[in-house]
Amino acid sequence: MTRIMIAPGRYVQGAGAMNEVGKHVALLGTKVLVLGGRRGLNSVREEMKKSFSEHGIEYFEEHFGGECCDQEIDRLTEIGREKGVNVLVGVGGGKALDTAKAVAEYLKVPVATIPTIAATDAPCSALSVIYTSDGVFERYFVLPSNPNLVLVDTDIIAKAPTRLLVSGMGDALATWFEAEACSFTKAPNMPGGEGTSAALALAKLCYDLLLEYGLNAKIACEAHAVTPALEKIVEANTLLSGLGFESSGLAAAHAVHDGLTVLEETHQFYHGEKVSFGTLTQLVLQDADPDTIYEVLDFACSIGLPVTLKQLGLAGASFEKLLPAAEAACAEGTTMANMPFKVTPSMVVNAMLGADALGRAFLKS
Repeated sequence: MTRIMIAPGRYVQGAGAMNEVGKHVALLGTKVLVLGGRRGLNSVREEMKKSFSEHGIEYFEEHFGGECCDQEIDRLTEIGREKGVNVLVGVGGGKALDTAKAVAEYLKVPVATIPTIAATDAPCSALSVIYTSDGVFERYFVLPSNPNLVLVDTDIIAKAPTRLLVSGMGDALATWFEAEACSFTKAPNMPGGEGTSAALALAKLCYDLLLEYGLNAKIACEAHAVTPALEKIVEANTLLSGLGFESSGLAAAHAVHDGLTVLEETHQFYHGEKVSFGTLTQLVLQDADPDTIYEVLDFACSIGLPVTLKQLGLAGASFEKLLPAAEAACAEGTTMANMPFKVTPSMVVNAMLGADALGRAFLKS
């Protein structure tokens, strides 16, 4: 199997980066469909309008309906086709950006992503996670290329709710452990090749930055302050996690997340919060050494990531209650197949219950 590594065409990060958005988007085209949620669009509109005008860019805004599902993608694709746009710009959180990437693929035009939160690694990936209109995970839509431009204004990130930054750290927390699992099995990464040494190193760097700067970044975000720690964690959540997962691969942590989406009680929780518990479940499943498990528990608790089922709305969940989630996590085509051993739904439920017990014990200690 050949080794493949993929990455966005251009990554721009820093305080006030939105003031340069027109310069970067103009390299892609001059007739733009901008889609995003109301909060996301409101946070960038003034700078975007000014910068687009300075660079001769005509643009149309369209509100994102809230779910990255086939119906919403079809609706926005038709609007883009009617307007004759030659660039897509997605603004907001992961689902808005995933929708923009999918729409751009159907329109065969370049795409730029402008995350207004650092809650997932969606801004950088050549992948859209497709859900049903009710928010249940349905499938991965693998795209032929990464976004042409990723622009992250850390002034905007610092003003977003801190819980979103923490959720992003939960998503990034899985990157190293899933990459390591895939390196053992030589499982294919998202573009279908074997992971590179560079991707594995970036995944490890992502984990190291989380441990070193995560708590300080959370504190800075609570103060709406752009500090070096915040910049490092935004890069870890957005760029390093994106490169690490995509070019190294996913495993049990994300499969557990996907399984948990079948349980309605978890729908109020963010992607990264569920992935964080999925990471702990993966570590129990693979019998990781206790020092590693307690390192992850300590980090997660220090920044407020969930480590128990109760923290995901599943207090007192029985084996039978969790079994449908475990079955979904182990279904054909899921990333659970990338683990270094055969995993059954029964093993997943037991690992989830074991992770929950460890989390409860750690919180009491």
